[in-house]
Amino acid sequence: MNIDTTSTFPTAGSVERWTRSSRIAVWGSLAVLVVLATAPGFMGGGFIDRMTALFIYIIMAAMWNALAGFGGLVSVGQQVFFGLGAYFTVRLADQGIDPFVSILIACAAVAAISWPLSFAMLRLKGGEFAIGMWVVSALTHLCVNLDGLIQGETGTSLISLNAYASADRRDLIYWLALVAMAAILTSLFVLLRSKTGAAIQAIRDNEDAAQALGVNVMATKRLLFVLAAAGIGIAGALWLASAVSFQPKTYFSVQWTAYMIFMVLVGGIGTFEGAVLGALIFFVIETWFGGLGVWYLIGLGLVALIFSLFLPRGLWGAIENRFGISLMPVGYRLRLPEKITRQGE
Repeated sequence: MNIDTTSTFPTAGSVERWTRSSRIAVWGSLAVLVVLATAPGFMGGGFIDRMTALFIYIIMAAMWNALAGFGGLVSVGQQVFFGLGAYFTVRLADQGIDPFVSILIACAAVAAISWPLSFAMLRLKGGEFAIGMWVVSALTHLCVNLDGLIQGETGTSLISLNAYASADRRDLIYWLALVAMAAILTSLFVLLRSKTGAAIQAIRDNEDAAQALGVNVMATKRLLFVLAAAGIGIAGALWLASAVSFQPKTYFSVQWTAYMIFMVLVGGIGTFEGAVLGALIFFVIETWFGGLGVWYLIGLGLVALIFSLFLPRGLWGAIENRFGISLMPVGYRLRLPEKITRQGE
């Protein structure tokens, strides 16, 4: 007697980190970097300048997102590191150091200063930390104005760049910005996928619970604070190299942090891809509407408000929720059980 049976039962769920789309995204990113590295050979100066600005925006967005989106440390004073990166570059170049070497040393100097600063600032919580960073930025701005080289708000210029031909200088700044962006994004990606990255996100979700599980909260937050400071510091130094002139009121302006917040809110706070997407959106808006003056700033504020109200996780967060796409996974994904059908006789 033959009996036909059809039975279904679920398999065990699985936890995965890499997906087919994420592998394609990684290899695609490497291909884009290779193409970008060769761009000075066939693209005009205007394109190179604009792409340099884009790389700097991506660095700033990624660093603020790392601090606030992954670490839960919301700051409105990150312009202090942007300004210090530019200031140290001017100062070092004035001592006869090559301007491009000065940019790298300035980044290290900003990181060195941020370390002792973190011991005081990380004692503050929530809004106190956010406002405290703004106060530090304002005080640093005043101190930089006292430097005779800077001449108060008159400022100075990175005149040592004149030793390079304009085309060579443009290409070198472009390549340095590209390498800095790639290095920072790679370092952040590796960090967030490590045990330290898991600790960072655990602190963001519940600091007391993370500490109870054995996470060294202060050391972990300090690492993230210094990383964000160094990244924003080199962004400021690179911006100075592109603009040449240095005026404290420009580089220590809160608008830089406002731009970072805008990029992260629109792109998707707490997502690795969101910072890059937000920087791209901001770059496009600035390119098309940057010449509108105050209306441009009003428009940015309205866009940020709309996203905060209707897309609180930003554009990439909405895409991730809707389609389940994760191109640069820094966490784990649970693959739901599938049904297996077995037929027998």
